[in-house]
Amino acid sequence: MRIASITSACMGLFVSSLSAQQFEEIGPEALPGVSTTSGSPEVDWILEVNGGGVVLGDFDGEGILDLVVIDGSTPERVQKGERGNPPRLFLGKGDATFRPAESAWNIPGGRWGMGGVAGDLNGDGALDLFLTEWGPDRILLGGEGFQEATSGAGLQGENWGTSAALLDFDLDGILDVAVINYLDFDFKLVASRQSGECTWKGRPVNCGPEGLMAQHDQLYRGLGGGKFELCDGASFGFRPREAAFGLGVVTGDFDVDGDTDLYVTNDSTPNHLWENREREDKSGRRFDDVALRLGVAVDANGREQAGMGVGCGDLDGDGRTDFFVTNFSGENHSLYLSGDRRSYRERSHQAGIAGISTQLLGWGAGLADLDNDADLDLFAFHGHVYPEADRDGTDTSYAQLDYWMENTSSSERQRFVPRLLTAGIATVSRAAVFGDLDRDGDLDLVALDHGGPVRVLRNLQANSGESWIGFQLTDKSSLNQAGLGARIELDFAGQGEGEPMRTIHREITAAGGFQAGLPAEAHFGLGALGKPHSGRIFWPGGDVQELEAGTLANVGKWNRLVRTGAR
Repeated sequence: MRIASITSACMGLFVSSLSAQQFEEIGPEALPGVSTTSGSPEVDWILEVNGGGVVLGDFDGEGILDLVVIDGSTPERVQKGERGNPPRLFLGKGDATFRPAESAWNIPGGRWGMGGVAGDLNGDGALDLFLTEWGPDRILLGGEGFQEATSGAGLQGENWGTSAALLDFDLDGILDVAVINYLDFDFKLVASRQSGECTWKGRPVNCGPEGLMAQHDQLYRGLGGGKFELCDGASFGFRPREAAFGLGVVTGDFDVDGDTDLYVTNDSTPNHLWENREREDKSGRRFDDVALRLGVAVDANGREQAGMGVGCGDLDGDGRTDFFVTNFSGENHSLYLSGDRRSYRERSHQAGIAGISTQLLGWGAGLADLDNDADLDLFAFHGHVYPEADRDGTDTSYAQLDYWMENTSSSERQRFVPRLLTAGIATVSRAAVFGDLDRDGDLDLVALDHGGPVRVLRNLQANSGESWIGFQLTDKSSLNQAGLGARIELDFAGQGEGEPMRTIHREITAAGGFQAGLPAEAHFGLGALGKPHSGRIFWPGGDVQELEAGTLANVGKWNRLVRTGAR
């Protein structure tokens, strides 16, 4: 693991709020000797910056989360026409450690791997894999091993794909894919750090994204059987007038109208919130970008930022989704809280996030209940894009600290307290994802160290027991069998006399923010709320299913809920 100096100011902010460590770094035991490659340590080209990706899912059907590590390449290999390093599947042992999968699961290398997402792309009940690349994106169908199925799948172009999201945007029961693209890159056309053409704080660095050509994102409509068609931007709306430098994506029913929307973070360009709507002529669905109107495109001062990672969830309990975006150093991370009339307010300063994040450069991020107290916390992984950040006078560093932000909010104010993820160890982190790796009821983290080891952070939450409940969905009436896009609500009695009932919701999603894929499951910390007394599932397409009392009483376990019958 790379360890480097960090600025004293940055370190002091974290040490002042340091409490007992909640996460234990077990990467060397969980994935011994496993590392990734993303170019050279000098980072001469912007292509070498992003690193690879991580995807969690139960690929072998044994009820334990497995891990796909998506690897990169080097400029030398690309220029020789050689394949990049292959993605690798590691099967979970159930104790937050992993073993290499058998040869049937081997995946050949592409040109340069970036990110990925997992879901049932062909409706056969097995988990498949969609990979983004600098080069053609790829599809691997699962089952008893991976089978390359990219040829003939309908994917188009050789873009620089970063993140991807699976969703059923047209509510036909078949998964669709949104691919987030970055920029046009060619070694012959883009200047390297060694050319001296691009500088940062007076020092030569790799060039981009500014000055380079951004690429439009792509929306593929699922046809069934692992086949897709590229959606025309004029008809489906998923194409702004000017392309943006796309990096992160999350999905959810942000306007609570029964369909799935997308939020995309863009580097040095305004972010997009794509609202899913029925066309005026009732002929189908389309997306409209409402980010600027709703207040989630730029910062509180109206300036575009370098958005990297993103997480979403209901932080303030109003039933609507909030957004957490990690940005470049010199730009604090953004917290967009839902307000009146469906608008949002950027509240990172008021919530205690801005001060600790200004010197940091964030990547993998998320919202999850990391301490099982019934509200959502934040986490962010950091690392600069320029090794030159370690030079004097930059006010930042290359290796940086990672943290989770404990939600200590009240009904009057949203407030978060920073907690170190590791004991003062700075790394150059990139993609990250959360999931219950050891199935003990608390959420663990996996992250990539840029050009270094895969990090596994096991949650040491002491009071798991019955302080949580989890759900996995199986929809046998649809080809979207994992129920991506479903919303689960749980109701709890008031905690004191006269206190109102509290409702908590989670959504089933696979989009993990930055070059990452989440497991399709919903985790609820219960804290002092006790067992839920009622609950319901809002399935994609509009059906509502009331949860049975026996299921709601089954706390401290992962519960699989099966939906049968015709749509």
